[in-house]
Amino acid sequence: MAEYFGKMPDGRPITLYSIGSSQLNIQVSDLGAALVQVETKDRAGFATDVCLGFQKGEAYLTEGGCIGASVGRNANRIGGARFLLNGQPVELEANEGKNSLHSGPDVWYHRLWKVLSSSSNAITFGLDTPHMDQGFPGGGKVEVCYEVLGTTLRITYKGTFDRDTVFNMTNHSYFNLAGQDKPEAAMEQLLSVRASHYTQVDSASIPTGEVLPVEGTVLDFRRPKALGRNRQQEPLLAPQRGIDHNLVLDPADFEVPAAKLYSPRTGISMTVFTDCPGIQVYCANFLDTVGKDGVPYGPNSAVCLETQFAPDSMNHPQWPQPVVKAGQQAKSVTEFRFGVE
Repeated sequence: MAEYFGKMPDGRPITLYSIGSSQLNIQVSDLGAALVQVETKDRAGFATDVCLGFQKGEAYLTEGGCIGASVGRNANRIGGARFLLNGQPVELEANEGKNSLHSGPDVWYHRLWKVLSSSSNAITFGLDTPHMDQGFPGGGKVEVCYEVLGTTLRITYKGTFDRDTVFNMTNHSYFNLAGQDKPEAAMEQLLSVRASHYTQVDSASIPTGEVLPVEGTVLDFRRPKALGRNRQQEPLLAPQRGIDHNLVLDPADFEVPAAKLYSPRTGISMTVFTDCPGIQVYCANFLDTVGKDGVPYGPNSAVCLETQFAPDSMNHPQWPQPVVKAGQQAKSVTEFRFGVE
């Protein structure tokens, strides 16, 4: 089902699409290929929207936080807004101090995507990206597919380019399994992550190059624990005002859970499966807006679990690299599997 969701500054309409199953329903927009709503049932059988979002499409252009966004061509940060590709320097436009965040100011999530195909349970968005778009070499085509399979939301990213380039996409949705209208309960959620190490960062959130053990730190989520409040007081988290760190996933097959989120209030669980090497865990430390139903979204009102390559990985060649060769298709899959416990 498609419905009017607002309009772009040039008058083009923004459209909201609904897909789903008898167990899971989602809404997505062609603006930014954004995830707007995720509705699943709690332990009492009530439908609960567990994803932060806005009721009007225009808000996705004016409000910060990258809520629900499909982020590319490179998610997260690149130190100094520059890196080497095949020995040649690539210069980007800085938009966070001297660094590049989510590929600079000309973001993909402020663009209208084309609908390439759709059905009752799946929709695929496409974007044409020219050579030097956002400063990256290589023109090509990008796809984001949302598919609902029973209680599973599968997101598939594909990209093909005419030159070697970077391709590192993620979904920037904020989840609160107590319900998007219960921000006070977000930090009660229990999180576990299959990660024994994290990438150390400096005060600007740029990796230092060290990959350190999580053991003995607040970033140890190898066993489920509450996200907690006021953790910005921890020295490790103070520069980021809380948890905003890349956890390096321990190697495993796709079918081994990468992370799991659970709300004691509703009994809703969300298990994450991915082929990406890391997850950026972000507790909405800087969020400050008003979302669906007039709900205030502030710091610690939800958590992002952004599956991706490590931030600034292009400047750390010893880490897995988000490079796709000319003419080859890059593909990545992340699944969010919902349940009740």
